[in-house]
Amino acid sequence: MNTIALIRNRAMKPARRILTSSINSSFLGLKPRFNHHHTNPIHCIQRSPHKVFLLPFLNSSATNRDVSTFAFKVQNFSTTVETRVSDNNFERIYIQGGINLKPLVGESVHKDTDVEKEAWKLLQGAVVTYCGNPVGTVAANDPGDKLPLNYDQVFIRDFVPSALAFLLRGESEIVKNFLLHTLQLQSWEKTVDCYSPGQGLMPASFKVRTVALDGDNHEEVLDPDFGESAIGRVAPVDSGLWWIILLRAYGKLTGDYSLQERVDVQTGLKMILKLCLTDGFDMFPSLLVTDGSCMIDRRMGIHGHPLEIQALFYSALRCSREMLAVSDGTNNLIRAINNRLSALSFHIREYYWVDMKKMNEIYRYKTEEYSMDAINKFNIYPEQIPLWLMDWIPEEGGYLIGNLQPAHMDFRFFTLGNLWSIVSSLGTPRQNQAILNLMEAKWDDLVGHMPLKICYPALDNEEWRIITGSDPKNTPWSYHNGGSWPTLLWQFTLACIKMGRIELAQKAVTLAENRLPVDSWPEYYDTRNGKFIGKQARMHQTWTIAGFLTSKMLLKNPEMASMLFWEEDYELLEICVCGLGKSGRRKCSRIAARSQILV
Repeated sequence: MNTIALIRNRAMKPARRILTSSINSSFLGLKPRFNHHHTNPIHCIQRSPHKVFLLPFLNSSATNRDVSTFAFKVQNFSTTVETRVSDNNFERIYIQGGINLKPLVGESVHKDTDVEKEAWKLLQGAVVTYCGNPVGTVAANDPGDKLPLNYDQVFIRDFVPSALAFLLRGESEIVKNFLLHTLQLQSWEKTVDCYSPGQGLMPASFKVRTVALDGDNHEEVLDPDFGESAIGRVAPVDSGLWWIILLRAYGKLTGDYSLQERVDVQTGLKMILKLCLTDGFDMFPSLLVTDGSCMIDRRMGIHGHPLEIQALFYSALRCSREMLAVSDGTNNLIRAINNRLSALSFHIREYYWVDMKKMNEIYRYKTEEYSMDAINKFNIYPEQIPLWLMDWIPEEGGYLIGNLQPAHMDFRFFTLGNLWSIVSSLGTPRQNQAILNLMEAKWDDLVGHMPLKICYPALDNEEWRIITGSDPKNTPWSYHNGGSWPTLLWQFTLACIKMGRIELAQKAVTLAENRLPVDSWPEYYDTRNGKFIGKQARMHQTWTIAGFLTSKMLLKNPEMASMLFWEEDYELLEICVCGLGKSGRRKCSRIAARSQILV
């Protein structure tokens, strides 16, 4: 029998900003608080070896009516999770903390290989618990690492492949706990030098700490990092986007849509969206961010409008469009999402795309055009085209460039952004096939001895010194500067399955399977062809392990991949709010480019 303790305490205040709960005040019928500063600490209260309830301290303003509603509200947060049954989802229910009936997530007759068994053992060993419940996985669990820095924390972006691996195996509790705990951390105080960023910002990571109390008592607390402790103080822009993507994946793979329908989850979702959709000075629908705001979290010249952020942003908007509860209060937000999706897809497809035809067009650009009808809208100088690129793009291939700003195109190939553009249908069907054509044609450059290059080519010599600031970790063909990252394997597999190119994914997975266990599952590889283990790579890197496992399960059950990607949405392509056609000033640029964006 579980005992629930309600404790009044109006004097206690949290030290620093540490969270110690998994259920917010809406559990008691109180209005959820999403302000910057929490004044009531929430403690983990354990009265039974079987279950743990985490309850907030009630302040003096809590009324008897608030407490009396507890019996009615508790059913909304029951540990029993009822799944929606459909032919494409599950035929069972999963009862968290009760009878452990795992959902049927495409159960396969394939037996795990020895490598997969080793990987699962390592992944289970990386699980972090909070008050007895699993809440995530550490970034790395290297037994030989005496100075883990922040690799012993749970990162939002790093946990995504782990979450998918667990979900595909029918283990959903850890993912649900992760989503709810990080949601609560979203509303916590976050300051850097007395300045607070947007309220909807999600943390980059969190750590479970044990704090000593009076006597021999201890309690576990969650300590989030919003970038104020990170190297370079980089902002975790992608954290909220990954959280939204994972929330949708949880519903799709478990059939449990009640989580995304909760009031606190809907509120957190809207906070992220409002932060991303806030009006600013920018002239483009793409998100403007600083350097180091995504997986590439060190100075690499990606400030501005990097493709990776735009692809994740587009995916998060499509997820939100599916999950937002439709009401009078969300109509304007849904309208803003639709408009942004339409504008962003056109912008990326039209201006980020590069193939032989587009290269020749840029090569012949006229500059300094002052006109509403300018062809060279961003005043790109043809001399910017790097020499390596002219002979690198195959005739039947192409890709989305890394960044676009006035008078600047970053022609580097960024793998994650291009793969996620395929997964989310940010690119056109023809563009998506061309990206995989290029990756197949340039296999030695982008895969080599270990999949996959994070970007190509590497910055070197004077370019490296100026753009990275002579970063000793990002030397040419190392780490984020052209290093090979095995965690990208699951996204490559997902993209290949979507486009009917499973043989490419199988080839890459086989390559990784032969090396990763021998090399102790490193974080990344160095050299032009990914031949050496990274000079500062951690071993037993969790998202390396999880990325491999997710890829293997997707290949065994490719039908499950359809729940994780999006097909083309032709309705979005018809949405246009510019009003230029009515004003008579000039024709909408979409009309002229319609043949490009519809194919």
